[in-house]
Amino acid sequence: MQRNVGGLDRIVRGALGIWLLAVAVAAAIADRRLIAVTAGIAASGLLFNVATRFCGGNYLLGIDTTDAASCSRE
Repeated sequence: MQRNVGGLDRIVRGALGIWLLAVAVAAAIADRRLIAVTAGIAASGLLFNVATRFCGGNYLLGIDTTDAASCSRE
């Protein structure tokens, strides 16, 4: 897999992934199973993008946010 997620895009995905994970846990505690599962799947997808620096959607659309001008910390 070629890297296509970097910089601010990666930071935003990480923050949203952690927030969705918290929503999933809170929904599971409140016995809201559909919301918990949906938020958990979305969180795992975003956090996968952050960890691997690859997004299938970006790949299909030809988007690459790993340019040198981004705020990436590699």
